[in-house]
Amino acid sequence: MEGYILDWANMLLRWVHVITAIAWIGSSFYFVWLDNSLTKPAAPDLKEKGVDGELWAVHGGGFYNPQKYLTAPKQLPENLHWFYWESYSTWMSGFALLVVLYLFNASTFLIDKNVFDMSPGAAVGFAVSYLLIGWIVYDSICRLFNKNDRLVGILVAIYIAAAAYVACNIFSGRAAFLLTGAMIATIMSANVLAWIIPGQRKVVAALKAGQPVDPIHGKRGKQRSVHNTYFTLPVLFAMLSNHYSMTYAHKYNWVVLILIMLSGVLIRQFFILKHKGKINVLWPAAGVAALGVVAVMIAPQPRPAVAKGAEAAAATVSFAKVQEVMNARCVQCHAEQPKMMPTAAKGIKLETPEDIKAHAQLIYQQAVQQKAMPLGNVTQITDDERALLGQWFEGGAKTTN
Repeated sequence: MEGYILDWANMLLRWVHVITAIAWIGSSFYFVWLDNSLTKPAAPDLKEKGVDGELWAVHGGGFYNPQKYLTAPKQLPENLHWFYWESYSTWMSGFALLVVLYLFNASTFLIDKNVFDMSPGAAVGFAVSYLLIGWIVYDSICRLFNKNDRLVGILVAIYIAAAAYVACNIFSGRAAFLLTGAMIATIMSANVLAWIIPGQRKVVAALKAGQPVDPIHGKRGKQRSVHNTYFTLPVLFAMLSNHYSMTYAHKYNWVVLILIMLSGVLIRQFFILKHKGKINVLWPAAGVAALGVVAVMIAPQPRPAVAKGAEAAAATVSFAKVQEVMNARCVQCHAEQPKMMPTAAKGIKLETPEDIKAHAQLIYQQAVQQKAMPLGNVTQITDDERALLGQWFEGGAKTTN
C-alpha cells in the first residue's frame, strides 16, 4: 500500500509541476517577447502619461494594447497583478517530486557505486547541499561583479559547467542531470523570491509614499530576469533527460550535459534577438552544431560482424541462463513485489518467461546497448551477463530452449 500511495503522489506532483512550469515559463517567455517588441508611442497623450513603449496585438477575437511605463503611472491602479506564484509553485512541486522519487529512494536513484560509493544519507545530504550551494555561489557572483554583466555571465556559465562535472562524479548519471537542472531552477526561483519581487515591492512602496525611486531595484531585477530566460531551456532538458539514458549513461556524461545546455542557451539567444528584429542564424547554427557533436559522441558503436559459428551459438543461448540473470540482477526492481522499491519500476515485471519475452527489445536496449540498467548497476550485473543477454536477443529471444 505504501508503494501505491507513493505512485499516486509521484503522478499528482508531476502533473502539478508540469502545469505550474508551463505557467511560469509561458509568462516568462511572453514578457521577454513583449519587452523586446514594444515600440515608442507616437500619441502625445501616451507620452504625457509616461508610456515608454506599447504594442497592439490580436488574440482570441479581441484586440490588446499593453503599455510599458518608463517608471510607473502617475496614479497606481488598485488591482496590480504580481507574477510570482507561478515560480514558487513550480519550485515547490518540483522539490516535492524530487523528495518523493529521488530522496526517498536514494540508494536506487541517487547512488551509482561505480561513480562514488556513499550511504543513502550522505547522498541525500549532498543532493540538498548541491541545490543550496548553487544559489549561494551564483548570488555571490552577481553581488560581487554586479557592475559587469558580461563578466557575471561568463563566471556563472563556468560555475554551472563545473557544478555539472561535480554532480556527474558524485551521483548516478540520471540523478546528476536532474539535480543540475534542479539547481538552476532553484536559482531561478530564488531570483524571483530574493531580488525581483522584493525590488518591485520597494519601487511600489516608494511611489505610494511619493518618494523617489532608486533605479538599482529595476537594474538588479532586470539582470536576474535576463539570467532566468537563458536558464530556461537548459533546465527543461535536464528535467526531461531521465527519459533518455543515451545521454546520462555515457562515460563523459558531464560533457554531454554541458553541450546540450549550451545549445539551449545559444538557441534562446537567437529568439531573444529575433524579438528585437535582429536575425542572426549563427546562434541557432552553433546550437545545432553542439547537438551534432553530442549525437556523434554518444552514438552506439557498430557491432563487429558475427561469424557463422557465433550466430549458431547466439541462437542456442539457454533461456535458463537468461532467466538466471533476470533473477539475480533485474527482479529486485521489476517484480510484483520488488525488494528495492515499492512497486515494479515503470510497471515492468521480469519474473516469468512471458514477461521477459514481451520486454526483450527493452532489455536489449537498456541493459546491453546503453548499459543504463540496472540503475547505477546497483545489482552488479557483469559484462559477460550483458553479452549473454545480447546473444539471446540477437538469436531470436527464444524462451523454449
